[in-house]
Amino acid sequence: MSKSLMTASEAQSAAARVMARCDALAEISESEDGLTRVYLSPEQVRANARVAEWMQVAGMTTWQDAVGNICGRYESAEPGAQALLLGSHLDTVRNAGRYDGMLGVLSAIETVQWLHDRQLRLPLAIEIVGFGDEEGTRFGITLLGSRGITGTWPESWVTHPDGNGITVAEAMQDLGLDAANILQAARDVNDIAAYLELHIEQGPCLEQEDLALGVVTAINGARRLNCSFIGEAGHAGTVPMTHRKDALAAAAEWMVFVEHTTAEQDPQLVATVGTLSCLPGAVNVIPGEVQFSLDVRGPQDEPLERLLSALLTQAEAIALRRGLTFTASEYYRIAATACDARLQQALSHAVETVQGRSVSLPSGAGHDAIAIADRWPVGMLFVRNYRGISHHPAESVQVADVALGVQAYLQAVNDLAQA
Repeated sequence: MSKSLMTASEAQSAAARVMARCDALAEISESEDGLTRVYLSPEQVRANARVAEWMQVAGMTTWQDAVGNICGRYESAEPGAQALLLGSHLDTVRNAGRYDGMLGVLSAIETVQWLHDRQLRLPLAIEIVGFGDEEGTRFGITLLGSRGITGTWPESWVTHPDGNGITVAEAMQDLGLDAANILQAARDVNDIAAYLELHIEQGPCLEQEDLALGVVTAINGARRLNCSFIGEAGHAGTVPMTHRKDALAAAAEWMVFVEHTTAEQDPQLVATVGTLSCLPGAVNVIPGEVQFSLDVRGPQDEPLERLLSALLTQAEAIALRRGLTFTASEYYRIAATACDARLQQALSHAVETVQGRSVSLPSGAGHDAIAIADRWPVGMLFVRNYRGISHHPAESVQVADVALGVQAYLQAVNDLAQA
């Protein structure tokens, strides 16, 4: 096993600082009884200011861009070189945990702090970004921070209102930003060599492997559909079992098929029926119509499409056999985002160096890397998270795991910059 740049005791100190700073950011919340920090809020301004201070202590020059991301640059040995971009988001869902997003930004600062303390410069610059909006909590549209950097904001976004009718443009104005300047946030494709993101795993895989760190292969693509079985309502006491056109019984049969087939096809594919409503919905009436949702996800688009096709074909067959009709309409689709092979290799090598072995896994949740992958190669490093709980105050990471994460992150950054 090759030797890590950062010693175990240095990593422990860095991790302790990361944890303390996560706690400090968790205090910056719109509500006192839980962590909520949304895009273009006074809390975002305060969080950006704190993060900028920490970046400056680590020897970085800082600025806030035109969409409200907080950015820092640690210059290369020869000034003006391309940058390795490191980052994650600083916004949260409502009543959030304190590590989703924040852990990645603060761990990135520690990699730069280590270099700065030793007055070391790399062939590439290092830039860190704390994205202003990944979660989409306030406006219901996501990745506003990272899509600012890629220059891919749809024009309609600026007029999108929040729950109080305040548009994105108006909220920007309240913070001294101008919606007319949004495109100034976009970075030239030649400015950046690649993007790396450290993030908590929002699932239980690393815990099951008893490992602190894992390397992400891809961010799952997703398809969401509204479906229905339509049969015939009837009296629960008078219609014989052989004459029924029970929409709920058809849905139940199909849901068992969905669960069984998805598990059989590929361990990395998942399918969920998350909502279900019966009509007319009375105890003494055979359900005549059932409406429900289907959410299918996986790290590669082709297997995902094959699964979806098999599920819908079976639904049609069940409907035909039972004398019902089945309908399905897709209302959401996002392609799978593959992580760059070279970046995966560098991260895997770094993880092996500090952990002894590396494991690769897909991400079932979305990340800023989805947007960034439109322009640059992306790589992701996952840190174990207690029971995979996320978007909840019970989010929890261990200091020892964060120490290994910072060690591996620095190793990968150094190896990629030197290469």
